[in-house]
Amino acid sequence: MKTLYPKFLRSATSASHFPPPGAPEIAFLGRSNVGKSSLINALLGSKEARVSSTPGRTRAINFFALADSPTRQQPQMIFADLPGYGYAKISKSISAEWPSFIEPYLRDRPTLALCVCLVDSTIPPKASDAQLFAFLAHAGRNFLIAGTKADRLSGNGRGQALKQLREAFGRDHLLLVSSKTGAGMKELWAAIYKAAGK
Repeated sequence: MKTLYPKFLRSATSASHFPPPGAPEIAFLGRSNVGKSSLINALLGSKEARVSSTPGRTRAINFFALADSPTRQQPQMIFADLPGYGYAKISKSISAEWPSFIEPYLRDRPTLALCVCLVDSTIPPKASDAQLFAFLAHAGRNFLIAGTKADRLSGNGRGQALKQLREAFGRDHLLLVSSKTGAGMKELWAAIYKAAGK
């Protein structure tokens, strides 16, 4: 795998803030506190994405440019860290604004190559995750489901978690990943490179 150098690009809270379409984009989505920022940092080998113990901290789409050289201006691809969903304590005013820029991003963004949908592999599947996957399928988006926190599962637990996720979401293409141990990272990178045409 090539070394990629990440750089924070910008935060967007409206479609007008999105970077101009260019390099293929990989979006990371999931419920609040599922471990999106930790996974992005594990993939990048850096601390670009802010990790917070407070669910719902990410309230914008944060874009990170990935280039094969620290001095290269044109990125190879872009990671987009989306706000978490399903956390009741976030103020309604913020939640109400989300569809105005998140849905158009997921539905209309021409350079969105893959949505990496994170679910917590240690808890039962949630209806809000199923709703997201139905939306992405309806929008014709390429997406994969990654079960996070796999380091907390026993050997038997891993098989059980995969079976449960497959039955709940009706998809065979599932990965179990851990930002702590690095489990599943090679497979996830392979899927990202394939989607980005790299």
